[in-house]
Amino acid sequence: MANPSNSTYPVYRIENKMSIVDPEMPSPRYHNTIFIETWEDGYKSGRTCHVIGDLVTGMTYNTRIDQDPELDPMFFAKHFLGNVGVADYPDRLNEVLGRLPAPQKQKSFNPRTMRTEQHKSPGVFYEEGEQRPPMVKCTEWTVNQAIPALFEAGILVRATEPS
Repeated sequence: MANPSNSTYPVYRIENKMSIVDPEMPSPRYHNTIFIETWEDGYKSGRTCHVIGDLVTGMTYNTRIDQDPELDPMFFAKHFLGNVGVADYPDRLNEVLGRLPAPQKQKSFNPRTMRTEQHKSPGVFYEEGEQRPPMVKCTEWTVNQAIPALFEAGILVRATEPS
């Protein structure tokens, strides 16, 4: 049941510890998601919006009803971002996030080196010493694409953190 006293929902960026760390990515790294606290499935529950997948297969946008993120054993941190209006949730929010390009396949098995490596495009690998762009994962999608897109669309509005 939703918290009936709200005309807006608080929105947070959640960081969760990862069970498998990519040795080629700078550490520490956390799985970053956007969490809208709606109370739609109990106290402090809401919707998690994020990308799922990996660098070998590519990622896709995903959303799910979730419990209070602080109850997750992998929980690391919660950062208040602002509020989303009830009128924009979930349809308009999902429309904006669903239009964003999810991180694509960025690594493949290289039969020449017998390793899974970052590639320029599938089948075209970087040469030794060649400059490689940073890989894009959930953190980059959430922080650099999703959150700015929600602010730009006027769906996410800066506010003071609820007490």
